[in-house]
Amino acid sequence: MAMMLKPMSLQVIHALEFKKTRSQIPTPRNQRPSSSPVFNSSFHYPNSSSPSDVSLQALTLVDEFNPKIPIKEALTPPSSWYTEPSFLALELERVFYRGWQAIGYTEQIKDPHDFFTGRLGNVEYVVCRDDNGKIHAFHNVCRHHASLLAYGSGQKSCFVCPYHGWTYGLDGPLLKATRITGIQNFNVNEFGLIPLKVATWGPFVLLNLDKEILPQQEADNSMVGNEWLGSCSEILSINGIDSSLSYVCRREYTIECNWKVFCDNYLDGGYHVPYAHKGLASGLKLQSYSTLMYEKVSIQKCEVGSVESEDDFDRLGSKALYAFIYPNFMINRYGPWMDTNLVLPLGPSKCRVVFDYFLETSVKDDKAFIERSLEDSERVQGMCRWKILCCAKVFRRALSRWHIVVEDMLLLLRWLCTISIACFTKILLKSFKF
Repeated sequence: MAMMLKPMSLQVIHALEFKKTRSQIPTPRNQRPSSSPVFNSSFHYPNSSSPSDVSLQALTLVDEFNPKIPIKEALTPPSSWYTEPSFLALELERVFYRGWQAIGYTEQIKDPHDFFTGRLGNVEYVVCRDDNGKIHAFHNVCRHHASLLAYGSGQKSCFVCPYHGWTYGLDGPLLKATRITGIQNFNVNEFGLIPLKVATWGPFVLLNLDKEILPQQEADNSMVGNEWLGSCSEILSINGIDSSLSYVCRREYTIECNWKVFCDNYLDGGYHVPYAHKGLASGLKLQSYSTLMYEKVSIQKCEVGSVESEDDFDRLGSKALYAFIYPNFMINRYGPWMDTNLVLPLGPSKCRVVFDYFLETSVKDDKAFIERSLEDSERVQGMCRWKILCCAKVFRRALSRWHIVVEDMLLLLRWLCTISIACFTKILLKSFKF
């Protein structure tokens, strides 16, 4: 795969240097002052930086990787990047709590009163569409005793806390607080849900935990596309990644490995496909496989060979496009299908991978085609048992003493010819910059 890259693609991401003295670690942001002696309305945002949030140990681990090494000579990052709990805390702080993150798809909130919930790191969130059709996102936490307000997905006319019955509108304000008669200095207008920045791009819902925002602030979709995708926004749109596709189904898998192991596996696609996915490889023209690097996106493309089938079953079409969007979202577009992979860290040694499948409207009612395509996808391309075992085994080796002794030799094999992974690492390093 790497041998097909043009030299210009190697110039997209420049080497970065991160030399920071410990005295330059920023102090925590001021929390909102309490406006009530009875109910504390202060809120600590997830990207407030302090030595306790981002440990000095994790910052030291960053310095173990030299971003000045030319990509063609680059080795894997230290195994500590995959195994140390303090490093995951740094990633949440510097990577996941900053910038736009894909969290769902627009059909989940297609109609007024629709909602869905999720978790990113230690942030619980809920996304909904209010009576007027406007999309909102909030911390999924009651302002009283921090109970979760909503679970799963579905429809609600309001959010009612299951603990004490506090009730909130879909646009965030506190509508009712039970049994507060006689309590002084309580202002209902100060206890609405804490808003989060939300936007859509194509069929995807995006969340931004970057900073405090006011409820009336709205994100411009074109600006969001540029911030999330860089110069790839138009490229992905003209390649069939848009809102015209119909949602089909979801598959979820929990894997015993660090989240970056799964991303590594995806990014070296053209390297392992001929050996690990022989069924898929038989339908691809691997000599046409190419990888192009952009600011935050890696795009792998491959032409598809002619399909020989008695019943003319064709899932892949004439070409396939695989886009990795930093840090943890993948889009696969082939034939009438699009599937996405969202990798969510659950801890240093565990992640959840969410597969969502979409289909062009012309075949959305062909149940036989859909069922066969999904079976074929899971067997030769998607989240097959091999991929789960492979990622888990790679991670277990990263934990072993034997692996630490020979890690440069062992992991170089899967990094030497996968330039897109090296670029991913350099973008990751950029996120750690203060």
